[in-house]
Amino acid sequence: MNALPTRSATGGLDPGVALSSLILILFGVVMSYSATAALDLESALPPLFFDHVTGLLAGLVLAAAAYYAPPVVLRRLALPIWGITVALLVLTLFVGIEVNGARRWLELPGVGFRFQPGELAKCVTLIAVAHWLSRKQDRRELTTRRTLEAAGLALLPAALMLKQPDLGNAVVLVAMTALLLFIAGTPWPRFVLPGFAGVVLVGIYVLVNPYAMRRVTGFLDPFRDSLGSGWQLVQSYVAFGQGGWTGQGLGYSRQKLDYLPEAHTDFVLALVAEELGLVGVLVVIGSFAALWIAGTRVARRARDKFDLLCGFGMAALLTIPAFLNASVVMGLVPTKGLTLPFLSYGRTSLVVCCIALGCLLGVARRHPATPAPKIREARWPGVG
Repeated sequence: MNALPTRSATGGLDPGVALSSLILILFGVVMSYSATAALDLESALPPLFFDHVTGLLAGLVLAAAAYYAPPVVLRRLALPIWGITVALLVLTLFVGIEVNGARRWLELPGVGFRFQPGELAKCVTLIAVAHWLSRKQDRRELTTRRTLEAAGLALLPAALMLKQPDLGNAVVLVAMTALLLFIAGTPWPRFVLPGFAGVVLVGIYVLVNPYAMRRVTGFLDPFRDSLGSGWQLVQSYVAFGQGGWTGQGLGYSRQKLDYLPEAHTDFVLALVAEELGLVGVLVVIGSFAALWIAGTRVARRARDKFDLLCGFGMAALLTIPAFLNASVVMGLVPTKGLTLPFLSYGRTSLVVCCIALGCLLGVARRHPATPAPKIREARWPGVG
């Protein structure tokens, strides 16, 4: 498990990860323009679309850096960057920019550039947990102490996210960390009590926070308050209904014209459904499913424990929020405020997704798939 591949053994881009992510990135560019152009009809280059493109370019540069970065560099930087990110989350509680009742953004003074430390915290925390769990690779089963230490790396930023408030990202971060703990060898009985306690705490959090309770009631019966807490979900249903099989046509959405709130961010999949129909939705969801399958295959063939855990973590970071976002848009789970990776507007989210993609492709480069051995055709006596 400790052996790293030699330089001659490294491969190129994993085709499954590269192709599925390329489809999603292209979908993101097209749908970002379609959604944001309706918000600024007088501009040939909508400012929000410009932000999306510049964020994508910056993200691809960082993805290339993550792709070529040696594992030892990632491991040495994991905990220091995690500490900086936690400090930024603390700073957000005091001087953060408040939008729609949530204080999740920091703004660089004199530049006007905003970013969301919570998005960065998810990626950085998973890499730090992967580093911590792989420090001693000779044990098949993790000790209770090491499990608690790794869990603490996730619980601290998750608690700071709850203060913003950002319940969705906090729960997703804890769940993805639990996945890494299980893959690293933590026995499943250790998850029973913390899992039960987590469900109880989330229930209490929803009961004592009116904004979270409104999201739950709006999910359970959106038509009861279709002009209030259920408005966004009802308009998402309308977008899906109008889209049908093949959609109204690219750019011809009516719901994005001030009917569907946040059509370019959290509910961009509803815009895909209205303009490109069920076919477009299946392409998007199918691409995320392909990315998960290809990403986990990359992680499973890793011969180093850090690369194995990092690969699983990055694959989860790129796909689990996507499936949850799709469930929200379709009314299967309450609204959580999670973006759709690569498609939703948001420079921080887009840059972080590109970094995660670069890390995952880097694992594939260091641990290429072994070509199948050639099978010699059998020749029977007297035949041929």
